[in-house]
Amino acid sequence: MKEFETLSKAMRIALNEEMQTVLKAEETTPDLFYGMMHYHMGWCDQTLQPAQVNAGKQIRPVLLLLVCQAAGGDWQQAVPAAAAVELLHNFSLIHDDIEDASPTRRGQKTLWQIWGVAQAINAGDAMFALAHMALNRLYDRGVPADRVVRALRRFDETCVHLTQGQHADMRFEAQALVSVDDYIAMITGKTAVLLSLCAELGALVAGQDDNTMAHYAQFGLDAGLAFQVIDDILGIWGDESLIGKSASTDIVTKKKTLPILYGLENNAKLRHLYAQQNIDEAFVSEVVAQLNETGARDFAIAKAAGYTQSALGNLEAAHPTGPAYTALSQLTDMLLRRDF
Repeated sequence: MKEFETLSKAMRIALNEEMQTVLKAEETTPDLFYGMMHYHMGWCDQTLQPAQVNAGKQIRPVLLLLVCQAAGGDWQQAVPAAAAVELLHNFSLIHDDIEDASPTRRGQKTLWQIWGVAQAINAGDAMFALAHMALNRLYDRGVPADRVVRALRRFDETCVHLTQGQHADMRFEAQALVSVDDYIAMITGKTAVLLSLCAELGALVAGQDDNTMAHYAQFGLDAGLAFQVIDDILGIWGDESLIGKSASTDIVTKKKTLPILYGLENNAKLRHLYAQQNIDEAFVSEVVAQLNETGARDFAIAKAAGYTQSALGNLEAAHPTGPAYTALSQLTDMLLRRDF
């Protein structure tokens, strides 16, 4: 993992500097308008004093920058695009927290909990607009205007897909039954399309042809789908000491994940079981037993394997090169080679 650790460290430094410029974080004490966004990003506390909250590994923008370098480009030229997708992702988290009534994010209170729903919505809207402004900064890095326009178009098309995925996710909460196909369409919009955009934009900034960009985009899409399905599997059958949460949570909350939806489609006893209100250890054990009997685990594993194979095949077809390719392969292994 040496290549990934080395390259991603430098990339995250440049990414965060770019985002801080776009969100006007150079000033010592921001006004409340920008301060709310700084708080969400983990740069200050709720009194707007400097602070640092772990924002994770920032996989999406790092993927974009690695693809750019592996596709023959200069990753530093693509930093504005990486900042744009990370800001877009964070805009969606602000609104998701409101829609899901989530009280915490990254171990601290969510924006709406501190400043109210109306101001949190406005902060999310501002971050959405600033994400577009960040993407326009590609031109300042010497990216040709036609590529910048194409990047903006693909960015907006992806924004629509993201909101469609969120719409479906919220709609599914009120549906007793959701088909496997509808679920795949939902996670495509909610999770996979943004990874696909990252890979595509990296190749676009590098100046690759349409065919190569299509392979990178499909790589990102399949990797996103595989990652989500693997998460679904781990949410039921994962080792709690490794995944850091109870493996029964998805069942206790009756979360609609791929194995569960497959089981509900194909097992009348499981449908009857899910209709009951009493949720205890016996309920969880019986649900897992019925899922195993129906073959839900094997079905989900086969799905994850298929997406993983397609992702790796498209990555190879794009002919990436150099240390960034090695780092990209290491990142892919980290995301997709999880034990279940």
